Amino acid sequence: MADVKKLLQGFDNFYQKYFVENPETYKNLVLEGQSPKTLVIACSDSRVDPSILMNADPGDIFVIRNVANLVPPFDDDMSHCHGTSAAIEYAVKHLKVQNIVILGHSHCGGIKTLVEEHNHNHNFIDTWLEIAETQSINQICKNNDTETACRLCEKEAIQISLNNLMTFPFVAEAVQQDKLKIHGWYFDLWSGNLDIIK
Repeated sequence: MADVKKLLQGFDNFYQKYFVENPETYKNLVLEGQSPKTLVIACSDSRVDPSILMNADPGDIFVIRNVANLVPPFDDDMSHCHGTSAAIEYAVKHLKVQNIVILGHSHCGGIKTLVEEHNHNHNFIDTWLEIAETQSINQICKNNDTETACRLCEKEAIQISLNNLMTFPFVAEAVQQDKLKIHGWYFDLWSGNLDIIK
C-alpha cells in the first residue's frame, strides 16, 4: 500500500526519467500539444490503471475514470454536471480520437454494489449506478448467485456503456463515417487475461 512518501519517491523517479534523462518527451508534448489516438474509459479502481495495463507513454491515451467505467446516455440537460460526457465530447470533437475503449474489469466494487446492495444508502454512487440498472442486469441478478452475477454484470456493464456511447450524436456520426471505432475490453484481475467484448 502506497503512503505519501512512496508516492513522492515515485514522482522523483518520474521526474528523473522524463525531465532529466528524456527531457524532449514533455517539451514535445507542450510544444505540439496532445494528440492521443485512443480514449480509454476505465474504472476508478486503484488496481486498474490503464496507463500501466497498456504500458502507455505520456500522451498515448486520453483517460476517463469513474465508478464502474460507465458511460451515461447522452443528455443535453445542462442543469446537471456531466464530467464523463464532457470528456467524451472533448476527446471526439477536439482531439479527434480514432478509438474509444471501455475498459471493464473483474471484482469491480461498483458493480458489486449494484448487485448486492438494495438499500441505496449513498448520495452519489446510487444515482451513478442507475446507468447500469437495466432489464438485462436485473435478469442476471435474479437468475444467478452473487459471484456469478457480479462477473456477468461486469461484462454487461461494458455493453451498456458501448450502447450509451452511440446515443451521443457526435460519436454516432464519427462511427458512421468510419472515423471512430468503439471497443469493449474486460480485464480479469485474477488471471490477468484481457477479453475482447467488442
